[in-house]
Amino acid sequence: MELTGRQNAILEIVKSMGPITGEQIAEKLSLTRATLRPDLAILTMSGLLEARPRVGYYHSGKYPHHIVAKKIHSILVGDIKSVPIVVSEQCSVYDAVVTMFIEDVGTLFVVREGGLLEGVISRKDLLKTTLGGQDIQKLPVGVVMTRMPNVLVTHAEESVWSAALKLITHEVDALPVVRKVVLPDGSDKYEVVGRLSKTNITRLFVELGEGD
Repeated sequence: MELTGRQNAILEIVKSMGPITGEQIAEKLSLTRATLRPDLAILTMSGLLEARPRVGYYHSGKYPHHIVAKKIHSILVGDIKSVPIVVSEQCSVYDAVVTMFIEDVGTLFVVREGGLLEGVISRKDLLKTTLGGQDIQKLPVGVVMTRMPNVLVTHAEESVWSAALKLITHEVDALPVVRKVVLPDGSDKYEVVGRLSKTNITRLFVELGEGD
């Protein structure tokens, strides 16, 4: 969060002299208590200051970057995920390229019946394949995709921060948002329920900056 010059001045006074009353802060800044009331309310509601009756204001020990970090950690993948773009394992590389272009995405999730995750194919995978001189209209994506269990996934309940760390650490453009399902034979599989991409993260960053 970005503080005004006056709000930063209030914080410095409270840190050095707190606990201190609103009247005393106003006197230090040569302003009226009424003028400072909105600033004190913002600093208190944001958690940067705390107040006690007949005691006054004191610093909470938190700083603006702590508040932002806490906010980001509280947002879940399920809050910002988007619709997944999926293809079947029998889809040709050519059709996958067309789908990626039409949908304007950098990653496709390969699923079988029931939306169960089989693999992931990236634009890098498609580029390497198309440059390899193979007949991409006959070559199925199942031949070139990254298969389970070697696919990074995220869950709706995971924090956006944790999922974003996966994107950065492993240098991928998107993660399938999945939920675990148990098949009749007792085996576990992942059903694709969404997509978390760098675009989702960027959009969230912009919205936070706008105060939404």
